[in-house]
Amino acid sequence: METTADLDRALRVATELAAWASETIRGARTTAVREKASPADIVTDTDEAVERHVREVLGEAFPGYGIVGEEYGTTRGVGSAPTWVVDPVDGTSNFAHGIGWCSFSLGLAAADGTPLLGVVADPWRDETFTAIRGGGAHLNGVPVHAADHTTLTGHLFLTEWAAHAHWPGMDTLLAELAARHCTVRVMGSTALSLVQVAAGRATAAAIGEFHHVDALPALLIAQEAGATALPHLPTYNEPLLLTAPGTAEEAAGLWRAAGVGACAT
Repeated sequence: METTADLDRALRVATELAAWASETIRGARTTAVREKASPADIVTDTDEAVERHVREVLGEAFPGYGIVGEEYGTTRGVGSAPTWVVDPVDGTSNFAHGIGWCSFSLGLAAADGTPLLGVVADPWRDETFTAIRGGGAHLNGVPVHAADHTTLTGHLFLTEWAAHAHWPGMDTLLAELAARHCTVRVMGSTALSLVQVAAGRATAAAIGEFHHVDALPALLIAQEAGATALPHLPTYNEPLLLTAPGTAEEAAGLWRAAGVGACAT
């Protein structure tokens, strides 16, 4: 496991990269758009340019560490070295269409998958969420905490489609939330939606498919802010529910009743 000094240095580098990425994303005036797996799965030249720069900086600063990126796949680390996970533009569809709701996501995980560090930057609101395992969550350097709500009723619940599609159980869950007058939003960036729970803005958030590059950093930030996660650390493509601690029982009941996360603990 990395030392405190190692993680402090890693956070400094990650935060500097987040600032650079935010400026790059904001400054992109034109950007080529290409399909990947489907018309709903796209990439821009900005995605690729940001990830290339991040890989170059991390490779020089932390030789031997692994890197897993949204656009350029996996570079394996040496032995039991930690692995960086990066999504250069999480919310590419929003970005490509000129909608200001996307993010830069960067995290570090131990060899066993334990999240050690997370950074999520919102270029459009000049906000950077950060966390080191055991050190709490921060927004622009100020501590943040999950909401103290005791019910979902009247509050915000954020979710994301699985690309262009609803995920199994999503429609049932949305119907139950509507019956409780809980306002649901689908914003288009997994990382940015999840950290709203850390900031206490959304009472809960859920995704149908957990991908480490865009969700692991935000998961750590939310947990360090006091949020409850079901499961505590999902596997790849497993559903994830994040909720304020006072609404965890209610949210988990709806989650399981909808047939999602029935085995989550």
